[in-house]
Amino acid sequence: MRIDKYLWAIRIYKTRSMATKAANEDIVLLNSENTKPSKTVKQNDVISVKSNPIWRTYKVLDIPKTRVGAKLVDDFAIETTSEKDLDQLKQYEIINKQNRSFGIKGRPTKKDRRNLGKLFN
Repeated sequence: MRIDKYLWAIRIYKTRSMATKAANEDIVLLNSENTKPSKTVKQNDVISVKSNPIWRTYKVLDIPKTRVGAKLVDDFAIETTSEKDLDQLKQYEIINKQNRSFGIKGRPTKKDRRNLGKLFN
């Protein structure tokens, strides 16, 4: 099975086009190597997916015929990401949620930078 179809089938990506785009942008690694969306996945392969700020790793147990239900995902792949990395990801998500609640959405606009400059000068 193609890696983009596999990532969609085990519900790592919501759509197959998102999985294809991720594979093209080197966000997906197959056995620690960059991959194309058409690369074939076999049993016991290791797939790594970039989820800022960490790499989530999955071990392929079996190949599904089609997209599987959320309860059946464990029959086809096991997440082997370390607990330390998962905790780091959880903290990152909490910080982002708090920033959004304060109105911080990322890089400040030019107007925001001018106002910060006035505040500190």
